Amino acid sequence: MYWYKLKTISRAALTISVAGVLLLPACKPEIKETGSAMPYFDLKGYFHTASAALAKQNKQVLKMVMHNGVAETRKVHIANWNNEFSLFIGSDINKPAWKDSYTVENTGDALIYKAKYPELETTEIIINKPHNKVKWILVFNHTKNMLYETKEKLTYFPDSMYMIEKLQHVKLMGSNRYDIKGLF
Repeated sequence: MYWYKLKTISRAALTISVAGVLLLPACKPEIKETGSAMPYFDLKGYFHTASAALAKQNKQVLKMVMHNGVAETRKVHIANWNNEFSLFIGSDINKPAWKDSYTVENTGDALIYKAKYPELETTEIIINKPHNKVKWILVFNHTKNMLYETKEKLTYFPDSMYMIEKLQHVKLMGSNRYDIKGLF
């Protein structure tokens, strides 16, 4: 009879433990915006706005894609500009943990953000905006770990073109170079 009670208690404990683990994610607090001013240029918001404007215009884009020197060019309609600009949007440096992680230089016509720490993926952003109107944006990203190293140079000229240059080296697989250019 003793083994039966122990088995019943163990089952009950196991059931409660499993239920607790399954319900634990439901208890995590929701991440909310603080409402405070962003310390750096709102790159994410800028590209979401540009995406909406380009989607509304629905212009044909001359898109050139090159992979390791092999090029292909087509005229296309971009259905999802947020997806097309995902590398730009993902380079946003306005995360709360990075509040003091970049130096800011304002030259009058340009804002220059440089990473203070080498482990930050977005290493530099240069925004040319004379008279508070963005003329061009240049973003440098770098990721390195034991398996691969990636370097990206992202260039954007509002109402005319964007360019993505990416060099990736994967250990045991070699290097790949990608160049994407869109003219609109």
